[in-house]
Amino acid sequence: MWAFNSVIGKLFDFLLLPFRSMNPWIGMIVVSLLTGLLMLLIYRFTSNQTGIKKVKNKIKAHLLEIRLYKDSLSLSLKAQGKILLANLKYIGLNFRPLLVMIIPVLLILIQLNFWFGYQPLEPDRPALLKVKLNEGLNPMQTDIGLELPDALAAETPALRIEEEREVDWRISPKAKGRHNIHINLGGRKVAKIIVTDMQRLSKISPIRHNRSFLNNLLYPVEKPIPKDIPVTSIEIAYPAKYLNLFGLNVHWIIAFFILSIVFGFAFKGVFKVEI
Repeated sequence: MWAFNSVIGKLFDFLLLPFRSMNPWIGMIVVSLLTGLLMLLIYRFTSNQTGIKKVKNKIKAHLLEIRLYKDSLSLSLKAQGKILLANLKYIGLNFRPLLVMIIPVLLILIQLNFWFGYQPLEPDRPALLKVKLNEGLNPMQTDIGLELPDALAAETPALRIEEEREVDWRISPKAKGRHNIHINLGGRKVAKIIVTDMQRLSKISPIRHNRSFLNNLLYPVEKPIPKDIPVTSIEIAYPAKYLNLFGLNVHWIIAFFILSIVFGFAFKGVFKVEI
């Protein structure tokens, strides 16, 4: 799963690379446009287009019936009942294409989170580094150390939290760039990437996990932690990132779904898709 998801990540790297120095809205608009077009194609080839068109025509006919027989309560109620049944059928016709769409949309959301979900660390503004140990290990008795490049500095000694099997440091970047830190457990080392560059659009991996299906699905940027390293995860507490819209902070998921839906409806006539 990690290999498959990392290939998708490379595709997004290629797609978004030209927009790294631009306003993040530009990259979001491009991805949303492509996603809207992809969803249209999936919907067209997985839905019963003829059935959807017939149901929509029936709904329109029954709405017209209500207007024509508005003075007749019984006929109006009968038409409303037919509209309800037609809507239920319409929902049923949409179930299969929406079910198919879940997989590509989920994969897209996972990748976009790395590009739009986190803000790079800023020089001289500290962040928390969290290392969680495997079950059965006591951080109070574990030989663990932190190795940093010159571009990073540890502001605190290791804070060991026995109940959480966790060891924390507060680190501060001194220079821009992408840096590797190393966690040393009795001579065995595992690395984690830290991003401090100030590009307007940066790919950021907040956490490196051990190997499992769910971790490989959700965090494919960095390779899973090797099995012989007794660490569950290494996490950097990056600040959340928002898209600025006329002074308002907009979460990227909201922007993505709104733009994708708008583009989908805008181009449904071009692709001759009945929605």
